[in-house]
Amino acid sequence: MRNMFDLKKHLKLLPEKPGVYLMKNKSDEVIYVGKAVSLKNRVRQYFQSSKNHPPKVRAMVLNIEEFEYIITDSEVEALILENNLIKKYKPKYNVLLKDDKQYPYIKITVNEKFPRLIKTRKVIKDGARYFGPYTQIGAVNKTIELLKRFYPLRTCGRNLDKISERPCLNYHINKCLGPCRGEVSHEEYSKMINEIILFLSGKHGQLLSEIENKMMEASSKMNFEKAAEYRDQMMAINSIKEKQKVVFPFEIDIDVIAMARGIENICVMIFFIRHGKLIGREHYMLDLSEEEERGEVISAFIKQFYSGTAFIPKEILIQDPIDDQEIIEKWLSDKRESKLVIKIPQKGEKRKFVEMVHKNAVEILKQFSEKLVRDQEKYEGALESLGNYLELDKRPRRIEAYDISNIQGVHAVASMVVFENGKAKYSDYRRFKIKTIEGPNDYGSMQEVIYRRLKRGIEGQFNRFPDVMLIDGGLGHVNAVSEVLNALKVSIPVAGMVKDEHHKTKDLIYQGRKRSIHKDLNVYQLIGRIQEEAHRFAISYHKSLRGKTLVQSVLDEIKGIGPKRKTSLLKHFGSIEKIKKASIDELNKVEGMNYNAAKEIYNFFLKKSKEE
Repeated sequence: MRNMFDLKKHLKLLPEKPGVYLMKNKSDEVIYVGKAVSLKNRVRQYFQSSKNHPPKVRAMVLNIEEFEYIITDSEVEALILENNLIKKYKPKYNVLLKDDKQYPYIKITVNEKFPRLIKTRKVIKDGARYFGPYTQIGAVNKTIELLKRFYPLRTCGRNLDKISERPCLNYHINKCLGPCRGEVSHEEYSKMINEIILFLSGKHGQLLSEIENKMMEASSKMNFEKAAEYRDQMMAINSIKEKQKVVFPFEIDIDVIAMARGIENICVMIFFIRHGKLIGREHYMLDLSEEEERGEVISAFIKQFYSGTAFIPKEILIQDPIDDQEIIEKWLSDKRESKLVIKIPQKGEKRKFVEMVHKNAVEILKQFSEKLVRDQEKYEGALESLGNYLELDKRPRRIEAYDISNIQGVHAVASMVVFENGKAKYSDYRRFKIKTIEGPNDYGSMQEVIYRRLKRGIEGQFNRFPDVMLIDGGLGHVNAVSEVLNALKVSIPVAGMVKDEHHKTKDLIYQGRKRSIHKDLNVYQLIGRIQEEAHRFAISYHKSLRGKTLVQSVLDEIKGIGPKRKTSLLKHFGSIEKIKKASIDELNKVEGMNYNAAKEIYNFFLKKSKEE
């Protein structure tokens, strides 16, 4: 039982210091995260006269049961912490990005003597050069493919302090100059890297001039084959140059942000301009739970977007004034280690460009809204039909689906996914580690999960029960779950999702009989999406646990048996005892194994048995 929170007492104790505050509801869920220059002044404002509060704040205050706060040393530190906590808790009353994209970058490891060209989504301060962000992974792949075609860079991670006697395949097919064999000088290799940096920096004119000089020199020496290579290289660069639209006559890095508001959604559009050229664009859809101020939306977008991206431009152009502009500029200037400015252009080319981005946001929002209406009609029809299939009194608005994932009982986990009005509600997803069941026992595992979920609901922690429960399994699974429902005296319809040979749900088991759904396309697709999502969520959790704490066993003592082979062996044989009894040939047939590794395992257990 939770202690009563004395609101007046805690308001008096608030410090006059910068920090972050977390508002919680009666279920102990964080519903809002904010930052303040003075926690005392900011938090108190919420509980004073509500007549000046916007509708969103009034609605939020009615749901506040208690609050917490964290003191920081500065407002910038508070802003960073606020971002991190919003991403962690995804509070109901904060403006939230639906997509938390990690954009791809091209990395040149200039911190190495012979640099490599790498595709990455993680940018760290390691001395390397990063180019991007690229909004499409295809653009990254094509660019790297083009560069590797003309520049034979090394791709391996070998230690180049020692001369290797056995170069890799790329050396033999002329895709690498062989720095591992000492066959290329650092100066010669650096020339290639400098040309690649010019290309990725958008300085095509300078690069084309240098390649043209090389072509003319090769031609004058009657080396026409080499001259043709340089000609092809120039043609490829010109092709890419033509596709990049020049939007400003000067080389500058700018991001342009604009938004369009609908009835239930907001579209925020961002265009990326690098060296005066438009290299890509991206849009984000935000939910509109209450009336949002335009400045609040853009401010929240900037904070969340740039907390997760590596490249910070010199300028950010926006439509309207935003909250905390000075502190955001200071934070982003610190991140990029040079001055950044946020501007609201009033005239000229920059103003026209902001207006163009706004028009694009309006168009995307229009398309999204039309699709939303079509999808909603489709979902409504599917839910109506599902209710008829299951002979329910009303259309099932909330559906919870459960799936179990394990390898012969190892790291058994379960997923609970939630769909409301036909759409996934990610904030309500839950994952469970199986605690009381040992070995491969799906029925027992499912019973434990359903018991824990319902018990929490009864105790008020997660008390919104579904209209229907869907279980990944057949009649046995449904009966097992029904036993738990009866024991807890909870009445919820339960149906089992029965899959065909293609692992698609074709029938539902309900009230002891099979009900075919494959003839109703809308219901079939809805149940298919729910089943796939429950399976995906369970598998992803299982993989993360295996990656963090792979089963500790006697296999760890055997030379040449790493995490992947250990997992394959356990999956194939089911237990250590069966692995002990396996022959070399049987061990060798396991995925990822070879004869030498199989022999190591066999001899290890043979020696163990003699010692025992």
